[in-house]
Amino acid sequence: MNDPIATWLTLCPDPATDPIPGMREAGLLTPCPDYAAIAHIKAGLTERTGLLGVASVWGGRQVTGRHFLGFGNDAQRAEWTGRPLAVAISEPDVGTHPKLLTARAVKTATGYTLDGRKAWVTNGPSADAIVVFAITAPDAGRKRYSAFIVPNNSAGLTITDMPGFHALRPSKHCLLTLTACHVPDSALLGETGSAYERMALPFRDIEDAVGTAGTLGALRHTIGLFAGLPMDRPADQGAIVALTAVFAAGARSVVAALDAGQFRTGDATLAGLRVLATEIVARLRPVAPPAATGILDDLDATLNIARGPRMARLTHLGTEASRAS
Repeated sequence: MNDPIATWLTLCPDPATDPIPGMREAGLLTPCPDYAAIAHIKAGLTERTGLLGVASVWGGRQVTGRHFLGFGNDAQRAEWTGRPLAVAISEPDVGTHPKLLTARAVKTATGYTLDGRKAWVTNGPSADAIVVFAITAPDAGRKRYSAFIVPNNSAGLTITDMPGFHALRPSKHCLLTLTACHVPDSALLGETGSAYERMALPFRDIEDAVGTAGTLGALRHTIGLFAGLPMDRPADQGAIVALTAVFAAGARSVVAALDAGQFRTGDATLAGLRVLATEIVARLRPVAPPAATGILDDLDATLNIARGPRMARLTHLGTEASRAS
Protein backbone atom coordinates (compact mmCIF):
# COMPACT_ATOMS: atom_id res chain seq x y z
CA MET A 1 0.00 0.00 0.00
CA ASN A 2 1.32 3.46 -0.92
CA ASP A 3 2.56 5.34 2.13
CA PRO A 4 3.67 8.84 1.07
CA ILE A 5 4.80 9.77 4.58
CA ALA A 6 7.08 6.72 4.78
CA THR A 7 8.50 7.55 1.35
CA TRP A 8 9.09 11.15 2.39
CA LEU A 9 10.84 10.10 5.62
CA THR A 10 13.35 8.08 3.60
CA LEU A 11 14.08 11.07 1.35
CA CYS A 12 14.11 14.03 3.78
CA PRO A 13 17.55 14.52 5.39
CA ASP A 14 16.30 16.53 8.39
CA PRO A 15 12.54 17.13 8.84
CA ALA A 16 13.16 19.17 11.98
CA THR A 17 15.10 21.76 9.98
CA ASP A 18 13.42 21.68 6.56
CA PRO A 19 10.60 19.23 5.85
CA ILE A 20 10.10 20.15 2.17
CA PRO A 21 12.90 18.02 0.60
CA GLY A 22 11.42 14.73 -0.58
CA MET A 23 7.79 15.86 -0.33
CA ARG A 24 7.36 16.39 -4.06
CA GLU A 25 8.87 13.01 -4.87
CA ALA A 26 6.57 11.39 -2.28
CA GLY A 27 3.52 13.06 -3.83
CA LEU A 28 2.83 15.19 -0.77
CA LEU A 29 2.89 18.51 -2.62
CA THR A 30 0.06 17.55 -4.96
CA PRO A 31 -3.10 19.43 -3.86
CA CYS A 32 -5.35 17.14 -1.79
CA PRO A 33 -8.88 16.46 -3.08
CA ASP A 34 -10.64 17.59 0.10
CA TYR A 35 -10.12 18.76 3.67
CA ALA A 36 -10.49 15.21 5.02
CA ALA A 37 -7.44 14.11 3.04
CA ILE A 38 -5.48 17.11 4.32
CA ALA A 39 -6.48 16.30 7.89
CA HIS A 40 -5.53 12.62 7.53
CA ILE A 41 -2.03 13.38 6.28
CA LYS A 42 -1.55 16.24 8.75
CA ALA A 43 -2.33 13.92 11.67
CA GLY A 44 0.04 11.29 10.27
CA LEU A 45 2.90 13.73 9.78
CA THR A 46 2.67 14.91 13.37
CA GLU A 47 2.21 11.45 14.88
CA ARG A 48 5.19 10.00 13.05
CA THR A 49 7.62 12.89 13.45
CA GLY A 50 6.55 14.34 16.79
CA LEU A 51 6.77 17.78 15.16
CA LEU A 52 3.65 19.93 14.97
CA GLY A 53 5.64 22.39 12.89
CA VAL A 54 6.08 19.87 10.06
CA ALA A 55 2.30 19.53 9.81
CA SER A 56 2.02 23.32 9.93
CA VAL A 57 4.42 23.74 6.99
CA TRP A 58 2.72 21.07 4.87
CA GLY A 59 -0.87 21.75 5.95
CA GLY A 60 -0.47 25.51 5.57
CA ARG A 61 0.37 25.08 1.88
CA GLN A 62 -2.58 22.78 1.33
CA VAL A 63 -5.24 24.70 3.26
CA THR A 64 -4.22 28.18 2.10
CA GLY A 65 -4.16 27.15 -1.54
CA ARG A 66 -7.44 25.24 -1.36
CA HIS A 67 -9.36 28.00 0.41
CA PHE A 68 -8.09 31.18 -1.22
CA LEU A 69 -7.68 29.94 -4.77
CA GLY A 70 -11.32 28.90 -4.57
CA PHE A 71 -12.02 32.64 -4.94
CA GLY A 72 -9.60 33.00 -7.83
CA ASN A 73 -10.20 33.17 -11.55
CA ASP A 74 -8.95 30.59 -14.07
CA ALA A 75 -5.70 32.45 -14.70
CA GLN A 76 -4.90 32.73 -10.98
CA ARG A 77 -5.62 29.07 -10.35
CA ALA A 78 -3.48 28.07 -13.33
CA GLU A 79 -0.57 30.17 -12.07
CA TRP A 80 -0.67 29.39 -8.36
CA THR A 81 -2.23 25.94 -7.80
CA GLY A 82 0.33 23.66 -6.20
CA ARG A 83 2.69 26.49 -5.33
CA PRO A 84 3.34 27.58 -1.73
CA LEU A 85 1.13 30.47 -0.65
CA ALA A 86 0.89 32.25 2.70
CA VAL A 87 -1.77 34.62 4.00
CA ALA A 88 -1.24 37.99 5.72
CA ILE A 89 -4.17 39.30 7.75
CA SER A 90 -2.78 40.07 11.24
CA GLU A 91 -0.92 43.27 12.01
CA PRO A 92 1.53 44.16 14.79
CA ASP A 93 -0.12 44.77 18.19
CA VAL A 94 -3.72 44.50 16.91
CA GLY A 95 -4.07 40.93 15.61
CA THR A 96 -6.85 40.36 13.07
CA HIS A 97 -9.57 42.68 14.40
CA PRO A 98 -11.08 44.32 11.29
CA LYS A 99 -11.71 47.64 13.05
CA LEU A 100 -8.03 47.95 13.97
CA LEU A 101 -6.23 46.88 10.79
CA THR A 102 -4.60 49.70 8.84
CA ALA A 103 -2.83 48.29 5.73
CA ARG A 104 -4.28 49.97 2.63
CA ALA A 105 -4.46 49.39 -1.10
CA VAL A 106 -4.99 52.43 -3.34
CA LYS A 107 -6.28 51.98 -6.89
CA THR A 108 -4.03 53.22 -9.66
CA ALA A 109 -4.34 53.30 -13.43
CA THR A 110 -2.64 49.92 -13.74
CA GLY A 111 -3.45 48.14 -10.48
CA TYR A 112 -3.07 48.85 -6.76
CA THR A 113 -0.40 50.29 -4.47
CA LEU A 114 -0.18 48.60 -1.05
CA ASP A 115 1.22 50.15 2.13
CA GLY A 116 1.30 48.75 5.66
CA ARG A 117 2.72 46.03 7.89
CA LYS A 118 1.58 42.46 8.50
CA ALA A 119 2.65 40.20 11.36
CA TRP A 120 2.79 36.48 12.19
CA VAL A 121 2.68 35.46 8.52
CA THR A 122 2.93 31.68 8.86
CA ASN A 123 5.20 30.07 6.23
CA GLY A 124 5.72 33.53 4.71
CA PRO A 125 9.50 33.15 4.30
CA SER A 126 9.08 30.05 2.11
CA ALA A 127 6.01 31.17 0.14
CA ASP A 128 6.12 32.02 -3.57
CA ALA A 129 3.38 34.59 -2.95
CA ILE A 130 1.41 36.00 -0.05
CA VAL A 131 -2.32 36.73 0.00
CA VAL A 132 -2.40 40.21 1.56
CA PHE A 133 -5.54 41.75 3.05
CA ALA A 134 -5.80 45.52 2.78
CA ILE A 135 -8.42 48.25 3.08
CA THR A 136 -9.63 49.40 -0.34
CA ALA A 137 -12.48 51.69 0.70
CA PRO A 138 -14.49 52.90 3.70
CA ASP A 139 -18.21 52.21 3.46
CA ALA A 140 -20.34 54.40 5.78
CA GLY A 141 -17.49 54.44 8.28
CA ARG A 142 -16.82 50.71 7.93
CA LYS A 143 -13.55 49.45 6.47
CA ARG A 144 -13.92 47.31 3.35
CA TYR A 145 -11.16 44.82 2.62
CA SER A 146 -9.82 43.25 -0.53
CA ALA A 147 -7.25 40.48 -0.98
CA PHE A 148 -4.26 40.51 -3.33
CA ILE A 149 -1.85 37.80 -4.46
CA VAL A 150 1.54 39.47 -3.95
CA PRO A 151 4.59 37.55 -5.29
CA ASN A 152 7.42 37.39 -2.78
CA ASN A 153 9.80 39.20 -5.16
CA SER A 154 7.52 42.23 -5.59
CA ALA A 155 9.22 45.63 -5.38
CA GLY A 156 8.28 47.35 -2.13
CA LEU A 157 7.72 44.05 -0.26
CA THR A 158 10.12 43.33 2.60
CA ILE A 159 10.12 40.08 4.58
CA THR A 160 11.89 39.96 7.96
CA ASP A 161 11.98 37.53 10.88
CA MET A 162 9.10 37.68 13.34
CA PRO A 163 10.66 37.94 16.81
CA GLY A 164 9.23 36.46 19.96
CA PHE A 165 7.67 33.23 18.67
CA HIS A 166 9.88 30.16 18.49
CA ALA A 167 7.42 27.30 18.79
CA LEU A 168 6.20 25.05 16.01
CA ARG A 169 9.62 24.71 14.39
CA PRO A 170 10.43 24.20 11.55
CA SER A 171 7.42 26.33 10.60
CA LYS A 172 8.55 29.95 10.24
CA HIS A 173 6.72 33.22 10.69
CA CYS A 174 7.61 36.60 9.31
CA LEU A 175 6.89 40.31 9.47
CA LEU A 176 5.77 41.79 6.17
CA THR A 177 6.35 45.45 5.28
CA LEU A 178 4.69 46.91 2.19
CA THR A 179 6.00 50.29 1.04
CA ALA A 180 4.47 51.59 -2.18
CA CYS A 181 4.22 47.97 -3.29
CA HIS A 182 2.51 48.02 -6.67
CA VAL A 183 0.61 45.02 -8.00
CA PRO A 184 -1.35 44.73 -11.26
CA ASP A 185 -5.13 44.44 -11.48
CA SER A 186 -4.67 40.70 -12.02
CA ALA A 187 -3.43 40.40 -8.41
CA LEU A 188 -6.90 41.15 -7.01
CA LEU A 189 -8.35 37.94 -5.58
CA GLY A 190 -12.14 37.72 -5.67
CA GLU A 191 -14.42 40.72 -5.44
CA THR A 192 -13.33 44.15 -4.25
CA GLY A 193 -14.35 45.11 -0.73
CA SER A 194 -15.71 41.80 0.56
CA ALA A 195 -12.56 39.80 1.31
CA TYR A 196 -12.74 39.95 5.11
CA GLU A 197 -16.27 38.57 5.36
CA ARG A 198 -15.99 36.07 2.50
CA MET A 199 -12.40 34.88 2.94
CA ALA A 200 -10.81 35.82 6.25
CA LEU A 201 -13.60 34.89 8.66
CA PRO A 202 -14.23 31.42 7.19
CA PHE A 203 -10.48 30.79 6.98
CA ARG A 204 -10.09 31.08 10.75
CA ASP A 205 -12.59 28.26 11.26
CA ILE A 206 -11.12 26.18 8.43
CA GLU A 207 -7.67 26.49 10.00
CA ASP A 208 -9.05 25.47 13.36
CA ALA A 209 -11.07 22.56 11.98
CA VAL A 210 -8.21 21.08 9.98
CA GLY A 211 -5.81 22.02 12.76
CA THR A 212 -7.53 19.53 15.06
CA ALA A 213 -5.82 16.83 12.98
CA GLY A 214 -2.39 18.17 13.90
CA THR A 215 -3.41 18.25 17.55
CA LEU A 216 -4.67 14.68 17.29
CA GLY A 217 -1.38 13.52 15.76
CA ALA A 218 0.55 15.23 18.57
CA LEU A 219 -1.60 13.57 21.24
CA ARG A 220 -1.19 10.16 19.61
CA HIS A 221 2.56 10.66 19.33
CA THR A 222 2.77 11.51 23.03
CA ILE A 223 0.67 8.49 24.00
CA GLY A 224 3.01 6.35 21.90
CA LEU A 225 5.89 7.45 24.13
CA PHE A 226 4.27 5.50 26.98
CA ALA A 227 5.29 2.24 25.28
CA GLY A 228 7.71 0.23 27.39
CA LEU A 229 7.52 2.59 30.36
CA PRO A 230 6.40 1.52 33.85
CA MET A 231 2.68 1.98 34.36
CA ASP A 232 2.75 4.00 37.59
CA ARG A 233 -0.66 5.57 37.00
CA PRO A 234 -2.49 3.30 34.54
CA ALA A 235 -5.93 4.74 35.23
CA ASP A 236 -4.71 8.28 34.51
CA GLN A 237 -3.03 7.12 31.32
CA GLY A 238 -6.15 5.20 30.34
CA ALA A 239 -8.24 8.33 30.80
CA ILE A 240 -5.91 10.16 28.41
CA VAL A 241 -6.32 7.41 25.81
CA ALA A 242 -10.10 7.51 26.19
CA LEU A 243 -10.33 11.29 25.94
CA THR A 244 -8.07 11.24 22.88
CA ALA A 245 -10.48 8.79 21.21
CA VAL A 246 -13.32 11.24 21.87
CA PHE A 247 -11.18 14.05 20.45
CA ALA A 248 -10.49 11.98 17.31
CA ALA A 249 -14.21 11.42 16.72
CA GLY A 250 -14.94 15.13 17.12
CA ALA A 251 -12.06 16.11 14.83
CA ARG A 252 -13.35 13.82 12.09
CA SER A 253 -16.85 15.26 12.44
CA VAL A 254 -15.85 18.92 12.01
CA VAL A 255 -13.71 18.16 8.96
CA ALA A 256 -16.49 16.04 7.42
CA ALA A 257 -18.92 18.94 7.97
CA LEU A 258 -16.41 21.27 6.31
CA ASP A 259 -16.24 19.09 3.18
CA ALA A 260 -20.03 18.71 3.11
CA GLY A 261 -20.54 22.48 3.27
CA GLN A 262 -22.37 22.06 6.58
CA PHE A 263 -19.81 23.67 8.88
CA ARG A 264 -21.12 26.76 10.67
CA THR A 265 -18.98 29.63 11.93
CA GLY A 266 -19.01 29.52 15.71
CA ASP A 267 -19.55 25.74 15.78
CA ALA A 268 -19.72 24.60 19.40
CA THR A 269 -18.03 21.27 18.61
CA LEU A 270 -14.89 23.03 17.36
CA ALA A 271 -14.79 25.23 20.47
CA GLY A 272 -15.29 22.14 22.62
CA LEU A 273 -12.42 20.30 20.94
CA ARG A 274 -10.03 23.08 21.91
CA VAL A 275 -11.23 22.86 25.52
CA LEU A 276 -10.84 19.07 25.44
CA ALA A 277 -7.35 19.27 23.97
CA THR A 278 -6.30 21.69 26.72
CA GLU A 279 -7.64 19.23 29.31
CA ILE A 280 -5.78 16.29 27.75
CA VAL A 281 -2.49 18.22 27.66
CA ALA A 282 -2.95 19.13 31.34
CA ARG A 283 -3.45 15.43 32.14
CA LEU A 284 -0.41 14.46 30.07
CA ARG A 285 2.03 16.79 31.82
CA PRO A 286 2.36 14.79 35.08
CA VAL A 287 2.60 11.35 33.43
CA ALA A 288 4.36 11.87 30.10
CA PRO A 289 8.10 11.07 29.82
CA PRO A 290 10.69 13.87 29.41
CA ALA A 291 10.86 13.12 25.67
CA ALA A 292 7.34 14.58 25.36
CA THR A 293 8.28 18.04 26.66
CA GLY A 294 8.86 19.59 23.23
CA ILE A 295 5.64 18.45 21.64
CA LEU A 296 3.60 19.35 24.73
CA ASP A 297 5.12 22.85 24.62
CA ASP A 298 4.12 23.12 20.97
CA LEU A 299 0.60 21.99 21.83
CA ASP A 300 0.38 24.68 24.50
CA ALA A 301 1.58 27.29 22.01
CA THR A 302 -0.96 26.17 19.42
CA LEU A 303 -3.84 26.12 21.87
CA ASN A 304 -2.98 29.64 23.04
CA ILE A 305 -3.01 31.21 19.57
CA ALA A 306 -5.89 33.70 19.23
CA ARG A 307 -6.88 32.98 22.80
CA GLY A 308 -8.94 36.19 23.08
CA PRO A 309 -11.32 35.51 20.17
CA ARG A 310 -11.80 31.94 21.28
CA MET A 311 -12.60 32.97 24.85
CA ALA A 312 -15.13 35.37 23.38
CA ARG A 313 -16.69 32.46 21.50
CA LEU A 314 -16.98 30.40 24.69
CA THR A 315 -18.52 33.40 26.44
CA HIS A 316 -21.04 33.72 23.61
CA LEU A 317 -21.94 30.01 23.88
CA GLY A 318 -22.43 30.36 27.63
CA THR A 319 -24.57 33.48 27.20
CA GLU A 320 -26.74 31.75 24.61
CA ALA A 321 -27.21 28.76 26.89
CA SER A 322 -28.27 31.07 29.72
CA ARG A 323 -30.84 32.77 27.52
CA ALA A 324 -32.19 29.45 26.32
CA SER A 325 -32.81 28.30 29.87
